[in-house]
Amino acid sequence: MDVSIIVIHYDTPDLTSNCIKSIYQHTTGITYELIVVDNHSTFHDSNDIKEDFPEIILLKSETNLGFARGNNLGIRIATGKYILLLNSDTLLLENSIFKLFRYLETKPKVGVVSPRLIFPDGSSQSAAQRFPSIKYSLIELLRLQKFMTEKKGGKLLLGAFFNNLETVKADWVWGTCFMFPSGILDKLPENKLDDTYFMYGEDMQWCMDIGKLGYEIHFFAETEIIHLMGGSSGKKNTMMEENGRLFLEKNYKKWEIKWIQKLQYYLKH
Repeated sequence: MDVSIIVIHYDTPDLTSNCIKSIYQHTTGITYELIVVDNHSTFHDSNDIKEDFPEIILLKSETNLGFARGNNLGIRIATGKYILLLNSDTLLLENSIFKLFRYLETKPKVGVVSPRLIFPDGSSQSAAQRFPSIKYSLIELLRLQKFMTEKKGGKLLLGAFFNNLETVKADWVWGTCFMFPSGILDKLPENKLDDTYFMYGEDMQWCMDIGKLGYEIHFFAETEIIHLMGGSSGKKNTMMEENGRLFLEKNYKKWEIKWIQKLQYYLKH
């Protein structure tokens, strides 16, 4: 099996069904299995999805495990050489999974690859990111990127500064469409992705962990998928802030955390 595709489903039957349809419509040139993890949906019977798509492997959790633990549940039974974590609110427009697979096949140093993510109107999402750091925060705070070309400054800082039009090495990429060699799991603690975070921030931690193994994280601009990303909410923002603090505590020294938080405060104000 070339690729194991894992989709987390939670009370979004239309989104999940449309995502699955787009996978079957556009994916050719590889062998793949599609694992759908129902994260204890409360008002929808995921057996309906299995009836509509009998080829899928449906796993039903007795509790809502969150994004990271839900994916680890699917990973346990995955048989692919590569694993693709794909959000249910995505739509393939072309043979993107094959392109990501081929990219990893030719780049043995790459541990994670993610494509260009776009809104339905075609505008880009900032999927290629830098880790929190004193260096990058100072550059942004002092606006030192203004002394560079827009292209060079964008590739340096990534995030909202980057135009998403070329393939680059990033610190981390969003978990929306996240492909990696399954063999990497053998090198991670407990042979799984870190699932400390219930939701949000786990992709940053995964890239940190995989990067520490000596692999590179790449944003691949030569294919794109639609990501129907929902708007912000108070609960979402709170969770992101809490997980951001947890990420710093897990990966940085106390003095680094102190300065990063100060600089982040000044950037927001």
